[in-house]
Amino acid sequence: MKWDFWLDLYLSKHCTARGLSPRTIAAYRATLDGFRAYVRFRLGDRGPDELTSQEILQYVDYLRRERGNGPSAVNRQVTILKNLYRAVIAMGHLEVNDNPMAHFPKIKAAPTKLPVFLKEEEVHRLLRQPRPDTVLGLRDRALLTLLYGTGIRATECSTLKESDVDLAGHTVTVIGKGGHQRSVPLNPEVSRTLQQYRLARGRVTPMASFLRSRHGGSMSRNAIYERVRTHARKARLNKRVSPHRLRHTFATHLVKKGIKLVTIRDLLGHRCISSTQIYLHTTAEDLREAAAKHPVEQLVDRVADLLPNVRLPFQWPPGEKTFGAG
Repeated sequence: MKWDFWLDLYLSKHCTARGLSPRTIAAYRATLDGFRAYVRFRLGDRGPDELTSQEILQYVDYLRRERGNGPSAVNRQVTILKNLYRAVIAMGHLEVNDNPMAHFPKIKAAPTKLPVFLKEEEVHRLLRQPRPDTVLGLRDRALLTLLYGTGIRATECSTLKESDVDLAGHTVTVIGKGGHQRSVPLNPEVSRTLQQYRLARGRVTPMASFLRSRHGGSMSRNAIYERVRTHARKARLNKRVSPHRLRHTFATHLVKKGIKLVTIRDLLGHRCISSTQIYLHTTAEDLREAAAKHPVEQLVDRVADLLPNVRLPFQWPPGEKTFGAG
């Protein structure tokens, strides 16, 4: 069936050749399977090469009205469909003029949400939660410190091998999105915390996972999320805390310290500077501090110094000299 052929062509060959992670490819497959199910239910036994732009637009309307998808979710589905048809065309299985996504209307983008981050005092409370007198406590303290101190993603953290952690050189080597490798420097305090965990954990082979579960295996991405949420609850933080929120916090705190955006981009592993620019946001505290530093206080005469101890008229008659005039 053409659906099976196209999806296998796109996911197993095109996406794999692009170096996309298995997790990303699985997410693409779920999206395309959902689209295929919609076509079968609404349009019958129609192949992907038989669909029109109008019919795909009806699918977008279905996502909005019946599924309740927001602009970001809709845009993601449209992008995946566009990439599917482009890939099939590039591999010679569809004519350019038969592409229903060729002149597909642009979907209005969702408003950019400013990233939520933790204050330094909140980070301090979070990092103090794991107990320092157990191996698991030292592991969790190393985990939280690593996430906040480097800004690496939960997936990058879960796939970290023992040989990737160079405490003598104060670096960790991670594999980011698209299989791109990068070396992230460690603050000496982060290195010290990781070293404490390594000593308590004991020796492992170079290819073993650096962060170990209570059963001796590697910590999964879900387990990392669970440990972060658990310690956030214990710290009584009035925010939803996740590894990605710690990544936001890492970047925001660096911006506040005056670190250049290009440097932060490289630390985070962003390919485009536009992905990093969201951290140039301001907070209410930033705005109040800026207002307090404004030179208006030195440039404007204080009204109290100009007022006489008398009742003021509503307006001085034209031509009459006022008390404030030279």
